[in-house]
Amino acid sequence: MRCPHGIVRATDEAGCGFADNRPSPVYPGVAGMIESMQRGEQLYSGKAKTVYVTDDADKLILHFRNDTSAFDGEKVAQLDRKGMVNNKFNAFIMQQLEHAGIKTHFESLRSESESVVKRLEMLPIECVVRNIAAGSICKRYGVEEGIDLNPPTFEFFLKDDARHDPLINDYHIRAFGWATEPEVAEMKHTTFRVNEVLTDLFANGGMLLVDFKLEFGRYRGELLLGDEFTPDGCRVWDEKTREKLDKDRFRRDLGGVVEAYEQVAARLGVPLD
Repeated sequence: MRCPHGIVRATDEAGCGFADNRPSPVYPGVAGMIESMQRGEQLYSGKAKTVYVTDDADKLILHFRNDTSAFDGEKVAQLDRKGMVNNKFNAFIMQQLEHAGIKTHFESLRSESESVVKRLEMLPIECVVRNIAAGSICKRYGVEEGIDLNPPTFEFFLKDDARHDPLINDYHIRAFGWATEPEVAEMKHTTFRVNEVLTDLFANGGMLLVDFKLEFGRYRGELLLGDEFTPDGCRVWDEKTREKLDKDRFRRDLGGVVEAYEQVAARLGVPLD
């Protein structure tokens, strides 16, 4: 059944059901992995992913590693299965967004921990939507964690670990040439559209999508959603208990990080096996 936001899931009697534990028909499972794509030299290695060139100049391979970090790399660890979980989680979310009409860089799974994506010219900008106050916004403005934000807030940040990803605005972006005015408008529009689609999806799994960050890049004259969408880059709470099911478990030494990611995946119907 396809709900108003284009999400594929099982139906209830009202016809707009709950998250199905079976693979979505738009999800490229293990059988759909493209292993024939040849992996070339390393292009870039970040905190949790390594990017490789391929034999196709327009495609890259993302390798999701087991590395985990917080506080701009000040706290690091290796967590078994994390790379696999995030790779498949990201594939599922990107396919759901594509099915809802949101263009992304995702092409296919290549292996348990690798995906093939379009090669984008990435913008040095993070787009953050917050539905509930948590994290840096509480510290910045002295507000209590857990306050519902209505309407949701939107923020731009400059991708710059050395400067701790400073908060920026539209004027900074245009003045320094980081993106054009139409691109700024499109990033805002698409980020809020993603919020509509995923808030609904997570709610049907009994979860609250607290906040998340997105990154965009240029591809053949279009602006596409790039990077990843995993529990590394969003906050997810249990709807009833508000238990944290995201990387805050690592930041706050709560334990069970990968187990929480797997629980989120299971509630959404992400096939990990």
